[in-house]
Amino acid sequence: MSGTLYIIGTPIGNLEDITMRQLRLLEEVDFIAAEDTRVTRKLLSHFDIHTPALSYHEHSGQNIAQNIVSRLLAGESCGVVTDAGMPCISDPGEPLVQLCYEQGVPVEVVPGPSAVIAALAVSGQHTARFTFEGFLSANASQRRAHLESLREEQRTMVFYEAPHKLCRTLGDMLECFGGEREISLCRELTKVHEEVRRTTLAEAVAFYQQTPPRGEFVLVVAGAVPREKPAVSLEEACEMVRQRIAGGEKRTQACKAVAAETGFRKNQLYDA
Repeated sequence: MSGTLYIIGTPIGNLEDITMRQLRLLEEVDFIAAEDTRVTRKLLSHFDIHTPALSYHEHSGQNIAQNIVSRLLAGESCGVVTDAGMPCISDPGEPLVQLCYEQGVPVEVVPGPSAVIAALAVSGQHTARFTFEGFLSANASQRRAHLESLREEQRTMVFYEAPHKLCRTLGDMLECFGGEREISLCRELTKVHEEVRRTTLAEAVAFYQQTPPRGEFVLVVAGAVPREKPAVSLEEACEMVRQRIAGGEKRTQACKAVAAETGFRKNQLYDA
């Protein structure tokens, strides 16, 4: 009979947030698949748990995942954990769960803290509808393309970001969403130096240019305000652009100015 894969949440900072069920299963499973065994071993040692742990992370590959599933099919039980929070959310546990379903291995969730939900709850932004966007690409063009695709997104948006990438990410958000867009920067959630800074993108950029960011961030960005239907047609807006260009303005500047007047996107006018 097959064993079970348990998706086990762990604290995102404060060890008091662990549950009795999490502790019981971390001790009862035959082995633990951990994103970083060094991090997980500290957690287990704190609670005097001695379950064997093996490394399973984004670079482990299909062979490691299949080995875990083979052990489960042989009757062993496994708990998959991430360094902090819920596994399988923007995390290498995702393909392991998919593989278990494909091969008929039972999967159970043992829920715990989630940085996404914790940040939303404390952000002061609208929470009824949101989209989780994870980590933005380190590649500048891909990062900007991702943000550009969210320009008209009306749901609250949640991102993860590391401190050394924060300033460039905020700069790209400022360029894409505008300086008045609200943002809540949630730092070191549940830890000693927890901080939530609710501000605008323009103010956030100015602040972190003067104050080096520290700690892990969850960025909760307000959605776009629905645009009113343009009072002019696209062709009429294009004619406004042509008139500005004829008056000596550069095409990019003309498109930006007319976009602000009409509600059309700058790129839409430029392409037209």
